Amino acid sequence: MSTISFEEIMFTIMSATQDTFKSYMNIDLLAGKVEKRVDPVDSDVTGIVGVAGDRVGYIIVAADKTTAQHVARELLMVDEADDECIRDAIGELTNNIAGVFKTRYHEQYGSVALGLPLVISGQLRAIAEPAESDEHSSMNVQCKGVTIPFKTAAGDISIKVMVYM
Repeated sequence: MSTISFEEIMFTIMSATQDTFKSYMNIDLLAGKVEKRVDPVDSDVTGIVGVAGDRVGYIIVAADKTTAQHVARELLMVDEADDECIRDAIGELTNNIAGVFKTRYHEQYGSVALGLPLVISGQLRAIAEPAESDEHSSMNVQCKGVTIPFKTAAGDISIKVMVYM
């Protein structure tokens, strides 16, 4: 079994995200500058899928409400997307991206298992960062990973995909 570098994981996540949007919604995404950390994010909707196996970590997809509504309408083929539709769509999107990653990773490098998607809203911040206010709920994540911003050429969809392993 080959050893996989973190860069290979990052490029696999990038192509998994772009391929998922293209396959399921016929949307072309452009990847932005990769940040070598899991960014603090204050998002309207965030999907999280745990990864286990030879490498362990998380795949995190964060979106604002406008993008989440757009994804829900396209992915679920509905005219209007209520909060439940948005949660379902972001969970499904995160699960699909993780599934494509799992298939590609497993084919080349070994066993991978995925957890069920968790969908949350609010602030994600690194453990080392102090909370700005006790009024907002937050979830702390480790800082070891990358954040990859994606958007469409028109700018109507903008998401961040974070991975750490």
